[in-house]
Amino acid sequence: MPRVQFEGRIEVVRTRADMVRALRFLRRQHVVGIDTETRPSFSADKVYQVALLQVSTLDVCFLFRLNYLGLPEELLDFLSSDDCLKVGLSLRDDIRSLCGRASFSMGSYMELQQEAARYGLMDRSLLKLYANLFHQRISKRQQLSNWEAKELTDAQKVYAATDAWACLKIYRCFENFKKYHNYKTISPVDETRLQEHVVQDMLAASLPHG
Repeated sequence: MPRVQFEGRIEVVRTRADMVRALRFLRRQHVVGIDTETRPSFSADKVYQVALLQVSTLDVCFLFRLNYLGLPEELLDFLSSDDCLKVGLSLRDDIRSLCGRASFSMGSYMELQQEAARYGLMDRSLLKLYANLFHQRISKRQQLSNWEAKELTDAQKVYAATDAWACLKIYRCFENFKKYHNYKTISPVDETRLQEHVVQDMLAASLPHG
């Protein structure tokens, strides 16, 4: 399968001024895709707080660097608002991680894994769900990178933006199903082949460059 990634504008938000400007734009949206990233821990006694919140439209994705911002009241107000629908996968885990920084009640949101179940889709991870719906592959190469790094690499930015954007794409696909009933049960993507691609991505990310 061909690899797909977010091709829109990516805005890194790490100051209050950047946050205010981003939220002014996001409050005008009816629906956005969201996701989070946390620095991986390779020790059982070390747990990191969520470091990144991604909020995406089809054209622009904002990367809120929570390890610099924390969760200010303005950002909590957006997450708690019912005015903009937030769509994502495994949202319970994301919300739990965010509440580790500041407690809040999630506003209007949609768990895409529950929606997938309504259409008989058994593979409900982002990777497999996107592959089954669009026959394109999302790279997971940056998944275990350091999300608390002083500066995110371009590869990290694209990876993070792609995950949130892909959630919005899946949502729009499901909305199309509802509106036109133009779907049918098909054979799922070959899981063995898909897993081989994931392993290849992880190995490539661990090899030294240069």
